[in-house]
Amino acid sequence: MSLADRDTQAEVSVLVPAKDEAENLPEFVRQCAAALASEPYACEVVIVNDGSEDETGAVLERLAGEYAFLRVVTHRACRGIADALRSAAERASGRTFVFYPADLQFLPSEIASLVAPIRDGQADIVTGTKQGTYEKAFVSGVYNRLCRWLFGIRVTDLNAVKAYRREVAEVVPARPDWHRFMVIIGAADGFRVTERPVTLRPRLAGRSKFGLGRIPVGMLDLLSVWFQLRFGRKPLLFFGLSGSMLLLLGLLTGVVAFVLRFGFGYGFRPLLYLVLVLVLGGLALFGVGFLGELLAAMREEVRALQRAVDRLADRRGGPRP
Repeated sequence: MSLADRDTQAEVSVLVPAKDEAENLPEFVRQCAAALASEPYACEVVIVNDGSEDETGAVLERLAGEYAFLRVVTHRACRGIADALRSAAERASGRTFVFYPADLQFLPSEIASLVAPIRDGQADIVTGTKQGTYEKAFVSGVYNRLCRWLFGIRVTDLNAVKAYRREVAEVVPARPDWHRFMVIIGAADGFRVTERPVTLRPRLAGRSKFGLGRIPVGMLDLLSVWFQLRFGRKPLLFFGLSGSMLLLLGLLTGVVAFVLRFGFGYGFRPLLYLVLVLVLGGLALFGVGFLGELLAAMREEVRALQRAVDRLADRRGGPRP
């Protein structure tokens, strides 16, 4: 078995978000067919037309008629890579997913090397390490170093093509652009991570969808992920500590103001305002922390219910909701 037909369940599903890639798709699918035909496991390719404005839809319709292993999902409007991967995962039948772009900057012939550690039981997530020079190498290097420092992830490149078990996709929140943190979130959830080299080539057709404007958004997302992984289950640990520091500063400032007023006869009204700001700020942070604890408890209850529903579905042999 190699390429899955329309009636065969695949073992490996290649998930491909595509926006305005009409020029690249025929060659990409042809290379996938050539690369995966000799593999000993059934493979399928799921391409998501993510609101393309060119001829991507027509090209995919023609290719789906030519290649039985190709599945097509269409978004009427552009929803981003994270949503495209989620839609592709819902359509896919494999237990192992491979995230691959359609721009031909990565060779489909290297998909098997990403899948191998998962099939051998050595890893749950395999991330590609880009080989070669590329325009955004500096930005990518800064991002990867920040991730290694913040999260302790010991892989070189966190933002390239990757293979992962279906279960990994289920733990990544359905939020815009959070597919980039799949390795981080998966590792925090206990999944084993390794890496394999992948060749990066220049884009032959179309244009890149990533600009410099994504850098500040990416940094803010990174901080959000760090905060949620570190304090998501214990928000009072962060807000309570911050509130305590403000209350302590307010107390010390009040003591200074008291000594100045009654010890030296010197009243300084701005100090009183500062005391009020610090104390009220500390109390507000405590309040936010308590609200966060309530939300965290509710989220844990929802997770427990979801696990119970999943176990019930597994026992009955039906699909998970």
